[in-house]
Amino acid sequence: MQVRIIDGEAAGRLMEPLTALVVQAGEAILAVNRSAMRVDGKQDGSPVTEADLAADRIIAEGLARLANDVPTLSEERTHLASPPFRGSFFLIDPLDGTKEFVAGRDEFTVNLALVTEGVPLLGIVSAPALGVLWRGIVGRGAERVRFDGTTVSAAQPIRTRKLPGPGEPWIAAVSRSHGDPKSEAFIDSRPNAVRKTCGSAVKFGRIAEGSADIYPRFGPTCEWDVGAGCAVVTAAGGKVTDGKGGELRFGERGNTGFIIPDFVAWGDAEAVTTY
Repeated sequence: MQVRIIDGEAAGRLMEPLTALVVQAGEAILAVNRSAMRVDGKQDGSPVTEADLAADRIIAEGLARLANDVPTLSEERTHLASPPFRGSFFLIDPLDGTKEFVAGRDEFTVNLALVTEGVPLLGIVSAPALGVLWRGIVGRGAERVRFDGTTVSAAQPIRTRKLPGPGEPWIAAVSRSHGDPKSEAFIDSRPNAVRKTCGSAVKFGRIAEGSADIYPRFGPTCEWDVGAGCAVVTAAGGKVTDGKGGELRFGERGNTGFIIPDFVAWGDAEAVTTY
């Protein structure tokens, strides 16, 4: 298959159909009866449900219609991946925050990123139970969109917050399910830090819309957990780096299980420091 490179202009033409596809996948998740569904364990110990698989199937079929010449890396189909990826590829987490979903909470997301030359260019983070999604294209801005069922309302442009001024608290988005001592120490080093607990990739959305300043994760996670949020935050004016302040790369580390050792999402790109 010939390598295809999708630029910002082409990504712009794909945004609306990709948004519709992600919203449709969210509807399939919400249709699953959480009290009666089967929950299985994957080899890495993480849970997978029929909702994960239903959303993945909808996205796979939709991408085959929209751009069948662009490779896809999905959390639920890593066995079909052929890294390293060249040109552009789609990076998918069909249900991010499965633990939140199984527990009956609403902060789970559908994550879709378009990565070009190792860097997320387009991102959509949809929280179907909250009726909101965040989306953006790097260099073209980001938006917060409300939706009800499959009906999408007008989009609202969003921007990240600038560095808190003297005496103002840093607001840190933190995970309900995943904490680690390094992340806690990093947050504590910010002036007057206040923690805002969020599930799944909702944390990236809070950074992008300016309701949080930082989201550190000094523990391993996977590319499909981060790619869409990275694009949205960057499009909104922020930055997502590794723990040393360097650039994150995607689709190049298949031999290590697509693991990202650490990252920090920054609302203010000029505030980037090393741990």
